[in-house]
Amino acid sequence: MRRQFGPEYKHAVHQYGDQRKAEADLAARKERIRKLEIRVLTREEQSRFSDAWKKTQSRFVDEPSRAVADADGLVKEVMQARGYPVGDFEQRAADISVDHSSVVTNYRAAHDIAARNNSGKATTEDLRQAMVYYRSLFEELLEQPTMRKEAAA
Repeated sequence: MRRQFGPEYKHAVHQYGDQRKAEADLAARKERIRKLEIRVLTREEQSRFSDAWKKTQSRFVDEPSRAVADADGLVKEVMQARGYPVGDFEQRAADISVDHSSVVTNYRAAHDIAARNNSGKATTEDLRQAMVYYRSLFEELLEQPTMRKEAAA
């Protein structure tokens, strides 16, 4: 599990304060995702989302705050199109951690910056970093997935 979840494994152990509880949570995440119908985006969807990202990113120069909010919304749209539930943030992050463990830390960081921005406490540099974090998840969600690691671990 450490290998599959990477930094998310440490996050779960820290969150639960107990390795067994953390591993039980990570196993439950895998089972939840296994039951969902996560799909690959069509080429048309990939193109449409890619164009939307380019517009969002170009908006950053004049409206960084709005661009970050748009990036967050666009990530949710891609997740939903792929078949991920998009309820509350913590559940989205947990779901993403199963197949995209390398970028879930970035997703959490971007979300934290967006929340600080909503309360007027994020700098332009913070917002720039949030865009970089959102982009890392966005790009991974657009790509063709590799074989799932369900059988492993």
